Amino acid sequence: MQASLKPWSAYGLSILLALIPLSLSIDQRIKVLPVALPFIAGLWFVATNAQTQRSYRYAWTVVAAALLVIGFIALNVLIHQLGWRPLDRAAHVLLYLLIGAAFTQALRLSVLWGGLSLSAIALGSVCLVQRYGQGIERAYGLSGGPASSIEFATLLLGLALVALARLLDKRTGNAERVLHITAMAFGMYGALLTQSRGPLLAFAPAFVLLVLLHVRRSGRWRVGLLFVVGACLGAALAMSTMRDEITERFAAIAPEVTTFDEHHAARGAVGERLEMWVTAARAVAEHPLVGIGIGEFNHYVDGEIAAGRSNRAIGRYNQPHNEYIEAAATGGIPGLLVLLATFLVPLGYFARHVRDLDEAVLMPARAGLAVVILYMLCALTDSVFYRVTPQSFYFFVVLGMALLIARLRSTPDAGN
Repeated sequence: MQASLKPWSAYGLSILLALIPLSLSIDQRIKVLPVALPFIAGLWFVATNAQTQRSYRYAWTVVAAALLVIGFIALNVLIHQLGWRPLDRAAHVLLYLLIGAAFTQALRLSVLWGGLSLSAIALGSVCLVQRYGQGIERAYGLSGGPASSIEFATLLLGLALVALARLLDKRTGNAERVLHITAMAFGMYGALLTQSRGPLLAFAPAFVLLVLLHVRRSGRWRVGLLFVVGACLGAALAMSTMRDEITERFAAIAPEVTTFDEHHAARGAVGERLEMWVTAARAVAEHPLVGIGIGEFNHYVDGEIAAGRSNRAIGRYNQPHNEYIEAAATGGIPGLLVLLATFLVPLGYFARHVRDLDEAVLMPARAGLAVVILYMLCALTDSVFYRVTPQSFYFFVVLGMALLIARLRSTPDAGN
């Protein structure tokens, strides 16, 4: 039996997929619809659609990496007898593994890319309202409160990279280019208003890489240089509107590192991170094979503080703000290897396809590559998979782009 999309269904599904990043950022119950409907459709496609099944086989390495995450979380929970709650992370990976099936259908891609950029504009506008309308020093979005600034910045910058990938597609019309430029501006400025240093620092290399990939293919190096210079000038202008808050946060990094002393003080956010990393390293040394258990970092920290081995300043944290260290501490060396596979397998898949001769394949390949790099670098100073929003956005983009590429490679005219 073969399932197929009617024209109205293709438009509707494209709109729902475009709304997913927006739904990840709100608390209202209506957020379930943009996720639930593509999930149900994905189940149907996987069961009935030959094109979908071929696409999953083509992208089998990326699919296998996602399944590895699910299996490892379940095994870790079983070993440490942690109950059902930690399985929420695995459930969300499975959710987007099936939602990815929607990308194997004949979507209206211009509607999808345009919708994602509109979501970036909407979420960036939230940051503007919070900063200039409500006087909130660090914008944090529509859910999670002030503690969600980092994850909200990661999502905004991820959307900005997807918009940039579409902007650099030579088939994109002028009117659509204006939309994506606007989305990039709102996404980047909104992220700047969160004052989240890790995502902002991780964004810059991913941005430059996309531009370099484009100019290498097109040969327009002067235009690429002007584009990067213009972006830097825009960033400098944006920072000038924020008084000195963001520059002071970046300037504080070096003093906090040089004055760090694990036996006496953990000064500032950077010093507290260093203290957490030292503590997590002890957990790795003590439990190298199975770790301390997913979600158990705060309990381990409490014990270390009580024993006098860790500074009390980190007692309020429940994750060490470094995804690599957290993976090793909670899952042992196998946990770190699974995390590396989560990044490196999709990275290799997208890297192969950014050299594709088909222009339709280039755009999702570039978008996927940039988002993986954003997360890999951001993971050095933050736990990018600890909360649902950034984890869901990562697997939504990575699995979606991988399966879209799989469809385009097997159906060359699908990108038109």
